[in-house]
Amino acid sequence: VGRIKIALFVLLLLPLIPIISGAVKSADPVEHLTGETGEFALRILVLAVLITPLRLATGWNWLLRTRRMIGLYAFFYAAMHFGVYMALDRQFNFATVLDDVIERKFITVGFAAFILLVPLAATSNNWSVKKLGGKSWLKLHKLVYPIALLAPVHFLWLQRGNKTEPIIYLGIFIILLALRVPKIKAAVFRGKK
Repeated sequence: VGRIKIALFVLLLLPLIPIISGAVKSADPVEHLTGETGEFALRILVLAVLITPLRLATGWNWLLRTRRMIGLYAFFYAAMHFGVYMALDRQFNFATVLDDVIERKFITVGFAAFILLVPLAATSNNWSVKKLGGKSWLKLHKLVYPIALLAPVHFLWLQRGNKTEPIIYLGIFIILLALRVPKIKAAVFRGKK
């Protein structure tokens, strides 16, 4: 598992290369950075939410040891997405950002998803598990479920023109969340632990 985690760490960091090089070549680097970091946050969030159903389907319990790192990478790209918007797009104009959050629904849901990610990232360590207690920690980390709906809705409402890609993301998250409903989970993963 150690080697897998190292490989995963590197693989999840690699998208920064095309993100940055694409921004350098882009006519609108800020828009490029905002879009690419947001989409990678979404892709990695899919991976994080996929871990439990994949473990149940395969019996590969070691997958659970990768989930925390994957979740932190989703937060890393989401934080870059928000940081680019805040620093480069809005130049730390908090009044404008507040207006955007209140008046532009795609920013409202995106901001909500990011705010919900913050406590998950902050408590993704062994000390927090011990301090909160296992049950409370697990309860807190179920915030990933509303995040998994808010993030693709943010993308969907942002998208102009063809909405196929955000609808696919939303569909994937709905399926992955449905697999956590006890009756569906029992039917799909019958006999698996």
